[in-house]
Amino acid sequence: MASDTQPATQAEPRKAARAPAAASAQARRPTGGARWIVPAKIVVFIAAWYPLARIVLFGVTDRLGANPIEFITRSTGLWTLVFLCVTLAVTPLRRLTGVAAFVRFRRMLGLYAFFYATLHFTTYLWFDKWFDVAAILKDIGKRPFITVGFAAFVLLIVLAVTSPRAMVRKLGRRWQMLHRSIYAIGALAILHFWWMKAGKHDLVLPKIYGAIMVALLGWRLIVWMRERRVTAR
Repeated sequence: MASDTQPATQAEPRKAARAPAAASAQARRPTGGARWIVPAKIVVFIAAWYPLARIVLFGVTDRLGANPIEFITRSTGLWTLVFLCVTLAVTPLRRLTGVAAFVRFRRMLGLYAFFYATLHFTTYLWFDKWFDVAAILKDIGKRPFITVGFAAFVLLIVLAVTSPRAMVRKLGRRWQMLHRSIYAIGALAILHFWWMKAGKHDLVLPKIYGAIMVALLGWRLIVWMRERRVTAR
């Protein structure tokens, strides 16, 4: 019993001191199963430029149609929605497959959603309204689909600004609460798309993306309710 309270030998402290350093070095060293992450990130990064490259190519080859501004606006808006859906799909994919490394793609995908949303808004601001602030404010106030679209864009700006790791450390737990607003952004984006297409009685794509968004957000709601039930027990 006395040996349980005696100080450790000199060798033991040295081993204990080396253990955290070894663990830290091992954590920094990529594991064999994670070697695919860097090449995959490069592929995703390059592929995410396809929508913009397509618009540029169509512009150079005069294939933007009779209304180029409308083509660019609709294309950038649709790809914003695509990247939002893919970003929201990361967490379910991680939990269903057990591959935690998928989370490392979420920030990049979210920033691409913001990138195409910025192109979408810039096209409207520049080529459609020619920086007429009064006309833009009038649209935001009187046209519901623009109102919800603008609200989604403002929230995306907030998430993009707070996405760097320095902001994650600075905000702490508040960062996670803030970034849950992506659920609201997804809902607002679908509403924006739906109301915009409803005026032309063309709801095929809004229904498809609406179903995808409902599935992604519904899955989160089910998981949250299960976790609360487990906690309550």
